[in-house]
Amino acid sequence: MYGWIWRRLPFGRPGKIIGSVLLAAMAGAILWFWVFPAVHPLLPFDDVQVGPP
Repeated sequence: MYGWIWRRLPFGRPGKIIGSVLLAAMAGAILWFWVFPAVHPLLPFDDVQVGPP
């Protein structure tokens, strides 16, 4: 899959590097702002405290 994406990105090596960074940033933003908040109520970690007891 990564090879397919790399071959499809335009503008030579600099464009491919910039394009792949932008794709990774978009994937991270989608996870951070939509996916993680959507699954947060389903996770059983609301009462966990980190630190000394």
